[in-house]
Amino acid sequence: MGAFLVRRVLFGLLVLWIISVVVFVMFFVAPHDPARLLAGRQATASEILAIRHNLGLDRPILEQYGSWVWKLVHGDLGFSYRGSVPVRDLLGSRIPVTASLAFGAAVIWLVIGVGAGVLAAIKPRTIADRLVTFFALFFYSMPTFLLGLFFLFFFFFKLYTAGFHLFPGSGYVNLKDDPLGWADHLILPWFALALVTAAVYSRLTRGTMLDVLGEDYIRTARSKGISEGRVIVRHALRSALTPVVTQFGIDLGALLGGAIVTENVFGLPGLGQLAVQSISDQNLPVIIGIVIVASLFIVVANMCVDLLYAVLDPRVRLT
Repeated sequence: MGAFLVRRVLFGLLVLWIISVVVFVMFFVAPHDPARLLAGRQATASEILAIRHNLGLDRPILEQYGSWVWKLVHGDLGFSYRGSVPVRDLLGSRIPVTASLAFGAAVIWLVIGVGAGVLAAIKPRTIADRLVTFFALFFYSMPTFLLGLFFLFFFFFKLYTAGFHLFPGSGYVNLKDDPLGWADHLILPWFALALVTAAVYSRLTRGTMLDVLGEDYIRTARSKGISEGRVIVRHALRSALTPVVTQFGIDLGALLGGAIVTENVFGLPGLGQLAVQSISDQNLPVIIGIVIVASLFIVVANMCVDLLYAVLDPRVRLT
């Protein structure tokens, strides 16, 4: 188990290093001048040269990369072009919003998706199976932004005009300041994101559960008189969760990097909204910081998936 964990950590570090090289080449070696972009259109040649010197862009490429990686390892992501705010502080204020959205939606889509998939698998070709299939296809075909706008129209605008102030239309409240207000501001974004994603998990769980329920060891367990509930939960579901865990790691890691559509629809000041603003402003340090942080989240999420593999299937520990 220890060797398995060490290999996965080393592989994750290798991936992060490759990402750092790609990001550096794209933003610092590619044919554009960050100094000119930072200086603005009215800057003189001497001003641009001074900015290039201050940023270290006049040094050799390898020296620039080494200095950039050294600062990156120590958490120095530079300063935003707007307001000269440290990128680390800017991202630090946005990560809790995105994390709240991602983890809350993940719990909901796992409960709904896996639960619906198991129900459809243990009752194939029944009304329950057909209803799960219908709603899965319906929400899978529904764009997240459209479902979000639908929620805002009916559960915010219509209720608000009728005198019911149940769900806020936008904004975010810190969990430490007001836990109920935090959940109240996030419940619509949670379900808008979770229902679309749960459709994938219900179909995935149903397919893997049907395959597992046809295995010989499931029939053996039933022949020994083990209760059906224990057969489903302890034997079938545990084996069927492997592809679900894989998909979960990918989805959660990607969301932690910024749920761009959902955050912009509901006005949540997270990484996704910050990414859109930074791209519009051509704020390169912030864009670089978001790319690095998103990559880190995805690598860590996939490392956690590998560890869950070892828990769900002991044979993985030997690979």
